[in-house]
Amino acid sequence: MSHQVLARKWRPRNFSQLVGQEHVVRALSNALAQGRLHHAYLFTGTRGVGKTTLARILAKCLNCTHDDHPTAEPCGVCPACSEIDGGRFIDLIEIDAASNTGIDNMRDVIENAQYAPTAGRYKVYIIDEVHMLSKNAFNAMLKTLEEPPSHVIFILATTDPQKVPVTVLSRCLQFNLKQMPPGHIAGHLKNVLEAENVAFESGALSLLARAAAGSMRDALSLTDQAIAYCSGAVKEDETRAMLGVIDQAYLLPVLEALAAQDGPRLMAEAAELAARGFSFDAALQDLAGLLHQIALAQSVPEAVAEDAPERDRLFELARSLDPESVQLHYQIATLGRRDLEWAPDEYAGFSMTLLRMLAFAPGDAPAARAPAPISTAAKAPAPTRPAAAALSAGVSSASTAMTPRAPASLAAAANEPLAPAQAEQATRAEPAGNDWRPLAESLPGLVRQLAMQCEQSERSDTVLRLRLPESQKALLASVGDKMRAALAEKLGSAIKVEIDLVTDTGLSPAAERAREQAVRRTEAELAIHNDPFVQTLVRECDATLTNIRPRIVAAG
Repeated sequence: MSHQVLARKWRPRNFSQLVGQEHVVRALSNALAQGRLHHAYLFTGTRGVGKTTLARILAKCLNCTHDDHPTAEPCGVCPACSEIDGGRFIDLIEIDAASNTGIDNMRDVIENAQYAPTAGRYKVYIIDEVHMLSKNAFNAMLKTLEEPPSHVIFILATTDPQKVPVTVLSRCLQFNLKQMPPGHIAGHLKNVLEAENVAFESGALSLLARAAAGSMRDALSLTDQAIAYCSGAVKEDETRAMLGVIDQAYLLPVLEALAAQDGPRLMAEAAELAARGFSFDAALQDLAGLLHQIALAQSVPEAVAEDAPERDRLFELARSLDPESVQLHYQIATLGRRDLEWAPDEYAGFSMTLLRMLAFAPGDAPAARAPAPISTAAKAPAPTRPAAAALSAGVSSASTAMTPRAPASLAAAANEPLAPAQAEQATRAEPAGNDWRPLAESLPGLVRQLAMQCEQSERSDTVLRLRLPESQKALLASVGDKMRAALAEKLGSAIKVEIDLVTDTGLSPAAERAREQAVRRTEAELAIHNDPFVQTLVRECDATLTNIRPRIVAAG
């Protein structure tokens, strides 16, 4: 007997064998049991999730002769079931819309539909990739879809339901088939290989499940390939080599170097990956996956699986990297992968992506990467997050200027002496003001809003004195007592909170945030305007830049 590939041999033949689509199976089973049949079904979903397979199972349910009515449990052995499984059932007509797009093909279908079924209970039309039909073909089938003969069932399948006219959608009962989670795929592959008496390693099945990207058909095809590549036994190391997949453990040193802001070590790790001959596209994909796990460890630690590889190191990185860095690194990794094809070569694209993560790390840059002084008097402020600014503005991080020039206004401000009143105010507030903003930002709701408008002028073990602009007098009257109570709860009831109304304050947390946002906006504008790619768009495509703004995470 000739060899049959796993994807065909293990194709589900009834609802119970269909993996991962329980929501669709339940709805169809109930409808069949209650005799509530629809004349047209639309199955949507990505390739390999079981649309056509489900359509054939439904055709068996409708025509199985084991019962005298449609059933959710076709016998699989009657002539109708056997012929449908073998592709020989005369009343099951499968049409590939990608090859039969025209109105003439649809007219043939419509004319044929008028005739009663020859051997079955229903004449079933399965139209695959239905979105490929022409506009005229869709129009031709509308009348039949609206008032079909009682013996006809249409089952439409598509990977792109957005292209199906709404007039067709409204006449169909629609089911969206989900992509298979990697765990479901790995579990099914385990059952298949055990039944096939093929030795395997669990790590190899996880690699195959991830590479299948939600498609069970692709997973089975890749498993066939792995069996051949590994000489009859599916082994983890050989499967990884076949897929060109990088072990995520090798990427942890990359993130550790990023967390330490160690540029030489980061480039050494990149060179090591290049020496191993791994796919950099897969490396960036897995790097994004690791960053996702780290973000989970930071925000929802219980969501990280107990058996996750290198779990302890993941949590250590979650403590070393701040959440905003993780989010930014994730975005740079995904965009770097997208832009890999435009890089001079894959290694250059990969290493440049890592350098962006290093360059756009939040906070002060290491001394080795500090910008040159603008003058002997002062340095321009280091760009806080030009990458985030560029990404928020809709421009890929690959085209973001790496070292945007400091704004002229900021440089001038750095060299400009403070006015006497400003100098006196800064001198007065500096010793006591460093710890006020985090305290203010930790308060809830309107209390925080009031605190953010206050400037701390004095603080000791017994008194906390604040200055508040008179313009906020109404807010003070509304929640002043609540703010005092909240501060007393945090600082201890022995401390007395006194609030002085003044004409204006210049060093309140709200004012500081406003200045920071202004600086970030300026940096964002410069990062975009100085970018060569953007300049080319503006020059050659007459593009206009609007609404450039940095990504700013509000406190609290």
